[in-house]
Amino acid sequence: MVIAGSGEAAEAKARLFDGSPATLVRLDGHAAYLPGSYSGAAFAFIASSDEVFVQAAAGAARAARVLVNVVDRPELCDFNTPAVIDRGQVVAAVGTGGGAPVLATMLRNDIEAQVPEGTGRVAALLAKFQTEVRKTLPALHERRAFLRDAVMGEAAAAAREGDMDRAGQLFREALAKGGARKGVVRFIAGKGPADLLTLRALRALGSADVLVLDGDVEPEVLKMARRDAERLDADGADAPHLIQLAREGRQIVRLITHPVDPALVHALTQAEVAVEVLPVAT
Repeated sequence: MVIAGSGEAAEAKARLFDGSPATLVRLDGHAAYLPGSYSGAAFAFIASSDEVFVQAAAGAARAARVLVNVVDRPELCDFNTPAVIDRGQVVAAVGTGGGAPVLATMLRNDIEAQVPEGTGRVAALLAKFQTEVRKTLPALHERRAFLRDAVMGEAAAAAREGDMDRAGQLFREALAKGGARKGVVRFIAGKGPADLLTLRALRALGSADVLVLDGDVEPEVLKMARRDAERLDADGADAPHLIQLAREGRQIVRLITHPVDPALVHALTQAEVAVEVLPVAT
């Protein structure tokens, strides 16, 4: 990997490869004009405000049959680099084809805020037990349900905190139960901007088996939920119905557009159904 040029743009490109196994070569001055300087490289990044330098360095790199990226000059690029979210075993990238790198960076920052630092350790935990999970839960729907619960459970929380020994113990205990699920009813605000939902609320929406909806739930909030989740009108889902669903091990999200009904919460807790009221972000 070659970076030709100097200044903040060149330093920013160099930082992309911190911790990577790539061998990084820095070029400046006359060396950047020589095709031999790029020999054996896979890619070359060129960062300079000097047009003569840019054209000469790009020509030399291409003469060495190396793909070229000229910073902030998409028309001169053979390839573009996306904005990357790196969480160890979890990596995501946002690209705009080089046309709007500032937008890609903003979107990356939004995603990073929703992906905790320890997410890679959760992925490592699931990978470690992948074979055991398949053997214990051969049915695909049971396995998926178990894994959805696992990423919301205590084992994943321990992994995010860095305690992998405890995470492994908790995961084994959950798996030993054969994927038996404990039902829960989570109350989440269904009005207002979707970006006010907390990370925990987003995870709950993503793992819900059943959505119970008021009629005026915000469409943008509803988009955050699993598309295949069963949907019930709030008028037809009273306390006995929710209790029955929870006892079946269902993960229920009650999207509300008004204050939580204390009588409903009381009825659920009296029936020993787990209840969570998830606030919006502040």
